[in-house]
Amino acid sequence: MTWLDICALDEINPLGSRIVDGPKGDIAIFRTSDDEVFALDDRCPHKGGPLSQGLIYGKRVACPLHNWQIELASGDAVAPDVGCAHRHQVKVANGRVLLAVKAAAQCA
Repeated sequence: MTWLDICALDEINPLGSRIVDGPKGDIAIFRTSDDEVFALDDRCPHKGGPLSQGLIYGKRVACPLHNWQIELASGDAVAPDVGCAHRHQVKVANGRVLLAVKAAAQCA
């Protein structure tokens, strides 16, 4: 697996996101208040809303269109909603955000 250097962690605000062009559309990289990073396709499974524009709280993001709650770690919608946003491997190394270059992981 190859890791693509995206940016310094400090370039993504806490409780913020950054969009990266992916092979199948935009990928949103999220930073939580405790500096964890997660990456999901930037499309809500409900109506395709831009998750990168949603509010981040804890380890979830709320879609800005209809407030669906999406788990950042898995991409799964929180019940009673059903669906998932494809997730991507991402990590922080030496203060840099790195994104795995490969196909999106499928939801369970």
